[in-house]
Formats: sequence, C-alpha cells, structure tokens
Amino acid sequence: MMKFAILTGLLSLSLFAAAQVQTGKASFYADKFEGHPTASGEKYKHSKLTAAHKTLPFGTKVKVTNLANNETVEVVVNDRGPYVEGRVIDLSKSAAERLGFLNQGLAEVKIEVVDAGDGKTKTGQSPTTIDHVTVEEKEFYDFEISRQQPKGFGIQVGTYQELVNLMRLSDNLKSSYKKKVTVQVKVVNGVKYYSLIIGQFPTRPKAEVFLNEIKPKFPDSFLVDFTRL
Repeated sequence: MMKFAILTGLLSLSLFAAAQVQTGKASFYADKFEGHPTASGEKYKHSKLTAAHKTLPFGTKVKVTNLANNETVEVVVNDRGPYVEGRVIDLSKSAAERLGFLNQGLAEVKIEVVDAGDGKTKTGQSPTTIDHVTVEEKEFYDFEISRQQPKGFGIQVGTYQELVNLMRLSDNLKSSYKKKVTVQVKVVNGVKYYSLIIGQFPTRPKAEVFLNEIKPKFPDSFLVDFTRL
C-alpha cells in the first residue's frame, strides 16, 4: 500500500511579477526533452525561443540578458521550473545558443518582463505537468494520507502539478529505494504544486551520500533541510 506523508506549507516568494526584473542563474533544456510536453501543454522544441519559469504566467514574454557578455534574447514562458536551487529560468537550447553559454551550461542572467501576456499559450491547451512525465490511462493506486512534520534531511527529486504523476513516481521510488516518501504542498500565485522528497536522514552527510546515489537518475535532485521548509 502506498502511503503519502503530506507536508502543507506556503512558499515565501518574492513578488517578481511586480518588480518585473530578476537576476540569477539560467540553464537550458537537455536534448532528451525534445518533443516532450511542457506544463502549458505545448511540446518542447529546441528551435523555439521558449523558457520555463517558476511563477510567471504562460505566454509572458521576457528579455533575458547574459551578464557575462551582454547578449540578449526574448523568450516566451510555456513551462514551469527550474526546480534547482539557485536557478531562475530554464531556456530552450536555441535561446541559450543566442546568449552564448551552451559550452558553460549555466549563465548569470537578468530577466525583464517585456509582455505580461494573457496566461495562455498559442495552442490554447490547458496545463498538464511540469516534469515531462508521461502517464498511462486507467492507472489505479491504493494509498493512505497522513500529515506530519518530518525531521532531518531529504532529497527532492521533482515538483509536479498533476497528482497522477506524483503517485506514479512515489510508488516507483518506494519500491526502488525502500525509503519514506514525503510530499510538500506548495502554493505559488494561487496554484498548488507538489514536491516529492525521498528519505528522512538524521544528518546531512547521510543525505548527501544518498543524493550522490540517485543523481545519475535524477540529475536535478537536491538536498532539503526539513527544518527550513
């Protein structure tokens, strides 16, 4: 039986929409995501100038400036993420190429809102998921829910909008690693997201050992301190 531990909480976020400017690190999509659906329902194409952002509405156009070389590009937000500490935007490969950081992998950038958009994408499709997980129809899960305040450290492997993706991966993680799975409920601009955290390790070094173990399979995973959530 699959058992979810639900940790409810409201993220403390800066109001980027009001400030219209943000700085931080940018990354870009790996080739493996070509053709996969984004959170808006559009399929990712490396040739299009698109991006993932944690909070900006779909359809928002932003200008991204590489602070190292002053190169700029305008992209449209059609996905959610990146959910890696310190990163503020995930760009399509062609956008990263225009900014000149394909070889470096990461760049320090400034983001400026050019057009707030209408919260919709060109396809008019409704949001699906933010993690590129494909699900099958007619899946059934038996699970129990209990609220708890976990202690120690865990490893966050992903953030989801659709519960079916959450349940599927949680089931797989529990079977593969035989560790407790915790779900943190986050509310961002009135929208709920579900972060999947595996393990409750008593010390940071033990959590780091496990993080190194699953990094090859979940490259965007990172350590979380439950006392800081």
